[in-house]
This record gives sequence, C-alpha cells and structure tokens, in this order.
Amino acid sequence: MRLLSDPIGWWCALGRPLRHLSRGGAIAVLLVLAATLAWAAITVPRTADAYDVKAEADKEENFTDLQLYAHIHERFRQGESYYAAALDEQRRHNYPTKPFVTVRLPTMAWIDTHLAGRVRQLASFALMLGIVLAWIGALSPFTNKAERLAASFLFLAAGGVIFADRALLFHEVSAGMLVSLGMGLYRKHRWWPALIAIAGALAIRELALPFLLLWGAIAVLERRWKEVAAIGALLAIYAVALGLHANAVAEYRLPGDASSPGWSGLIGPQMALFSLTHLTVLLFLPVALAAPIAVLPLIGWIGLGGRLGLVATGWFTGFALAIALFARIENFYWIMLVLPAYAAGLAFVPRALADLVQTALGRQVAENKS
Repeated sequence: MRLLSDPIGWWCALGRPLRHLSRGGAIAVLLVLAATLAWAAITVPRTADAYDVKAEADKEENFTDLQLYAHIHERFRQGESYYAAALDEQRRHNYPTKPFVTVRLPTMAWIDTHLAGRVRQLASFALMLGIVLAWIGALSPFTNKAERLAASFLFLAAGGVIFADRALLFHEVSAGMLVSLGMGLYRKHRWWPALIAIAGALAIRELALPFLLLWGAIAVLERRWKEVAAIGALLAIYAVALGLHANAVAEYRLPGDASSPGWSGLIGPQMALFSLTHLTVLLFLPVALAAPIAVLPLIGWIGLGGRLGLVATGWFTGFALAIALFARIENFYWIMLVLPAYAAGLAFVPRALADLVQTALGRQVAENKS
C-alpha cells in the first residue's frame, strides 16, 4: 500500500487533496470549519481581555522587551561583551537568566551593530523581495496568476514589519522571515539555499528548530539521504553552538539571578489566534471578526496540497500546538516564527472552499491550476 511505503508521494499524488474527500467527509470538514470560526469569534476575545489585564498590571514596571534589547545592543555597540551586557540588563530589570535560552543569541546584536541604517533597510528590502520571488517560483507549478499575486500581496502585508526601525530588536521577526524564505527556496533538485536560510533563522532564534526537525522527518520519509545528512550536520553544529551559548551565559550568571516561570501556559489554540490578531494587520479589526479570519489561512494551505502544502500545514499546525501548550500570555510574539508565510494561505482559501463545496455537492472537478 503506497500510503505506508511512500506517504509523502501518496499525498503529493493527490494534487488538490480536498477533492479526494468523500461527500460526507467534505460536509464534515465544512461543518468543523464553521464551528471553528464560531469558536474563534467567541473565545479569542476572552484571551485578548486576559492580555489587556496582564498588560495593565505590568504597566507599573514601565520597561519593555524592546527597551531591554535596545539597551543590550547599545552596550554591545559601545564595545562591551555581549553576555556581560545582556545578563546585567536582564538582572537589572528583573528578567530571568535561567535557563540559558532566556538570554538571546548574540546574532541580532551583531547585525544591529554592524549594519548602518541605510544598509539595514536595503538588506530588509532584499530579504522581502527574495521571499516574494522564491514563493512565486515555488507556487508557479500548481497555482494560477491571481493566487500568486494575492499571495505576494499577503507576504508584503504580513512581512512589512521588517522595515520598521526597531525590527531588529524583535528576534522572532527576522527568524520568521528566514523560515519563510527557506520554505519558498526549497526545490528537490536544489535544497541547499533553503538550508542556509533555516540555518540563519536558527542563529537568531532557537524556536526555528522544530521546522528543521519537520524537514528532516519528511526527508527521511522521502528517503532523500543527502538532505538527511545535511540536516543532521546542521543539527550537530547547532547543538555545539547552543552549548557554547549556554556556557557563556553560565559564566556571567550570578547566584541571585531570577529563573523563568517556565513554559506551561496551557492556554489552548486560541493563544495562537490571539497572537495573529495582535501582530498583523488584523489588529485594526474587532477581535471577534479578526479571529475567524486568522483561522482561514490554514484551510488554504491544506487545500493547496503537494509537498509544499504538506510542509506548510505541518509547520503551522505544529507551531500553533506548541503555542497552545507552552506559551504564556506574554509570549504572543512567538507567532512571528510562522509569518509572513502563514498569512499567504489566505490566497488559497477560495480554491479550498470551492473544492469542499463541490465535493459536498457530489460534483467531480477536473484537476487544474484554477
């Protein structure tokens, strides 16, 4: 049975997978989708209210993460050791230094120090342009021009934050952009540029690691052993780098330093949706309207099909699950790891809904790009 011997090939052979559901299956998916949209409209505003309460309570501290990283970067720019500056600032403002992952890797401080304002803007423009062009190429074989145009617009809308003056202070922004670039760059005959992009994301934020593990698992299932070996090598190098980072943090840590309260928020899937409504253009809509819209890209990615749709769906659902289980309410910025790519799924929602409705009505549709 091909599903067992070659699950990735089996999935890719389906083309547009929602067309292969039974009529009852399509109806069930539509009902679940409707229920999910209603659930999001009801529950996510409550999470937003909880965040507002927490933010109001924290106002007295009057010191933000952006200020923390700005202080660290400035001290590093003045020639101070990154780790001495980082741990001193975190200690001074009652930020934890235990475990070592509470202290960011020095990559963004180095970039912020060595890239002048205009060069930084040009680099951001090149990264955004690279993402759009990479994805146009990745989507061309099985999407139409309207879908690619819509996806390009959504990439720009969701990734435009990279042009903000203080974007380099948010590590998740740059890491998410590089993950999106890596996803778009991947080709079976030329996968190494994607690996370089993912390595860059890892150098900024360890939260990109699950994507590399997902890629590795798919490569194993596809028996692409050169890819598996390269991914394994990157994992080994990264383990060494994290070990060096942990040792450097330990060297500057003091006995009285604060520890993290842990990552066991167990808020639920509404946390990921709240984060999307809080950090994208959906912020300008009422939460009860924005939350259901934030659900829709996922059905678009599922409906896209192929290896690209499978990787995207696995990454987005897996990361949303991690946020649901582990994120505290103040960790909403983690969601930037899936942006801007997640938002582009809105471009494929019309095809997904059309496939579901036509299948539910018992109509057979020929496979094509439209």
